Amino acid sequence: MLVLLRKFRGDALALPPRASLQQVALAWLGGVLAIACVASAGDLLSLSLLLGSFGASCVLVFGFADLPFSQPRNVIGGHLLSSLVGLAFLHAFGPQWWVLALAVGSAIALMMLTRTVHPPAGSNPVIIFLAQPGWGFLLFPTLVGALLLVLVALFFNNATRSGRYPKYW
Repeated sequence: MLVLLRKFRGDALALPPRASLQQVALAWLGGVLAIACVASAGDLLSLSLLLGSFGASCVLVFGFADLPFSQPRNVIGGHLLSSLVGLAFLHAFGPQWWVLALAVGSAIALMMLTRTVHPPAGSNPVIIFLAQPGWGFLLFPTLVGALLLVLVALFFNNATRSGRYPKYW
């Protein structure tokens, strides 16, 4: 037990370097534009295209665009798979706490197996169990919203950064 508690102290590494003001401003602007695009498209179409997890996706896609978690494959695939798992568990077994727990764990495992890990998508089963939507949730807001977010990221990141986005598909 003492060995376990000692691990809680961590490795005592230095904090990562602070982002430059330009990086912070660009991440802020990217997040504003992406959520504005998704929200306004939803208003125009009279559909809900927003997921709470999309805000966290913006942190990765605009603040840390080079990470594997931020690539389009991960954003779209992670959101789609996690919502699919959440819907499947909800509709197969009902809105029980233990079903939700199995859904979240299964979404994590499936994202890892398919190499589409996107941490914000891990909250999609929780969102689904709270809202209890129908199967249409997989298309609106999950797929269409994630596609719009990635589309904004493709244009914005390539217009404002010297590197390329994405690193891979």
